[in-house]
Amino acid sequence: MPPTVTVCGAALAVLLGAAPAVAQAPATGAKPMAGADEQAAQAPGTEAFDLIDLWRKIRHKELTPEQKAAAADPKARMRAVAPVIGYKPSTGVVFGVAGNMARFFGDPATTHISSTVASLTFSSKQQTSLSIRFSVFRPDDRWLVDGDNRLQWTSQDTFGLGTTSSPDDPVNMKFDYIRLYDTAYRKLYPNVYAGIGFHYSAHTNVGPGKDAEAAWSDSPYVTYSETHGFPLDSQTSAGVSVNLRADSRDNAINPNRGWLASVNYRPFFEGFLGGDSTWQELYLDTRAYKKLDAAGRHKFAFWMWGDMVTGGVAPYMDLPATGMDKYGRSGRGYAEGRFRGERLLYGEVEYRTTLTSNGLLGMVLFLNTTTLSNSATGERLFDDFATGAGAGLRVLLNKRSKTNLCFDFGVGRQGSRGIYLAVEEAF
Repeated sequence: MPPTVTVCGAALAVLLGAAPAVAQAPATGAKPMAGADEQAAQAPGTEAFDLIDLWRKIRHKELTPEQKAAAADPKARMRAVAPVIGYKPSTGVVFGVAGNMARFFGDPATTHISSTVASLTFSSKQQTSLSIRFSVFRPDDRWLVDGDNRLQWTSQDTFGLGTTSSPDDPVNMKFDYIRLYDTAYRKLYPNVYAGIGFHYSAHTNVGPGKDAEAAWSDSPYVTYSETHGFPLDSQTSAGVSVNLRADSRDNAINPNRGWLASVNYRPFFEGFLGGDSTWQELYLDTRAYKKLDAAGRHKFAFWMWGDMVTGGVAPYMDLPATGMDKYGRSGRGYAEGRFRGERLLYGEVEYRTTLTSNGLLGMVLFLNTTTLSNSATGERLFDDFATGAGAGLRVLLNKRSKTNLCFDFGVGRQGSRGIYLAVEEAF
């Protein structure tokens, strides 16, 4: 399988010298965020130093009095806007613009930091993607609004279902895609939330991609859709959700400690906003973080999630699949959608450390594995595993929000490998 190169966010452009507007000086007299021990994982007695500090030092340009005054506000926005430049075999050259913004909407002592990542990209293979993903905590964490919204004119290689599916002869599928996954949570108790959500996923103008016409009629997408009576040119899922979430992390962007556990039950309905079938989905997500030293320069991060069709029949592209989590960071070592099935369980462990005492540079080592089911062949969960592993480099983009630029290299079985460039940690 050819390597996959994914570029996300403002990373490369910042490295090339784009000048994002970032308020990042320590907030004088401000209380730390609830549960936070530090702003960045630097050595004790060492001031945190990020990429914007480095850029300012290279230019010999100090903060103006106005900038210092703005940075003293604990609610000051932390943002970066820059062009995107990259490449991956399935899209060719990718270019566009991306932005990342983090801020506190309330007292940092009682309110978690909010984060939004947005991008608009184009490719040399006539693919366009607009995405806006966010987690917004209102004052005192009374409300949390979580969103994953995408609009794409794109294509993707399709494979058979299950962990044992063959990587040989994938069939490329082109389609237009709109995804609106938004959930509003209300705090019930400290760190405990309940909410309701709206979920809409529509794949339209579906057809064979480049050089896929001959194999299209026997493709996994067509075979599955004809077996279950779905139309071939367009498939839609629309429904709602009930959600329960517990979150004790000190920082949702780059946690040092704490844990997250969430349960989402999503019923989709035939006929609702054009939905093609009635089916139900159960989505589970758990994460935990353990510091190995007082400053948090060494830590372990653990991630386990499950996505299961518990009733009915889902359209092919809405089946659980690797790389289809909110930020598309699962399954490093494989291409997005490489493994797909009616039920999916995923686990990952990552070791994170800083390489410099000021926290500017860091690295990670990761190991992940996925298992899926396929009722057509009788394959069940745990019958087989798709395991990936790799390493990555981290550059501290913003010391207040603890946002990193992430460059990862991952490998999987059967020669699969990938290079990933993104803003914020994988989980």
